[in-house]
Amino acid sequence: MPRTSAAAERLVRSVALGPDDWGRGFVAQSPGESTPGTWAVLDGTCRWQRERLPKGVLASLSRYSSLPGGDGKGTVKVTVAVTAHDSVLGADEQLSTTLEEVLRCPEQRLRSDERLTGLMSLGTPFGAREQRYADDSVLETGEYAEEGGGTGSYRWMVARLGTVVVAVAVKGAEGYTQPELNELGTSALVQMLERVQQQVEKK
Repeated sequence: MPRTSAAAERLVRSVALGPDDWGRGFVAQSPGESTPGTWAVLDGTCRWQRERLPKGVLASLSRYSSLPGGDGKGTVKVTVAVTAHDSVLGADEQLSTTLEEVLRCPEQRLRSDERLTGLMSLGTPFGAREQRYADDSVLETGEYAEEGGGTGSYRWMVARLGTVVVAVAVKGAEGYTQPELNELGTSALVQMLERVQQQVEKK
């Protein structure tokens, strides 16, 4: 696991999926990735903001992609986030916070024109319910709505491997089944966990 900010920055950039990693037709949103040296924080008004990395977080990166709509289908938006902590305790605390945030904010504001409602979350540690792919994981589900745009299901999958936390958000759209969207998110999460493992094994 990375122990310096420089090593952590290299890891998060190599792990976070870009548009080409998602498959044919995916493009970068605008902006395509987060501001360096920041991470996403849910503030007291249940709005997501970018803030400077706190002590204990070595590096964090979010990337935003989408699959433009057409032929009766809406636009699917996806987000990945990779965060490297300096300790397992810090990484574990991030997952605990994810569980607690839904209780505090069952409705959340993403960007200025994006809203989440009906959020629920479930934590699944390694070994529970045949979860064998990560040290710990959290699944968050709800509904997504864009002002003046589409609505759909929302799925936020978070997993920890050592001191690294990877996450995938999938915002559904018209014309896509829930199993299709679930598979899209699960495949992306597994791909990033495999990349973390490969980076660690290189060391």
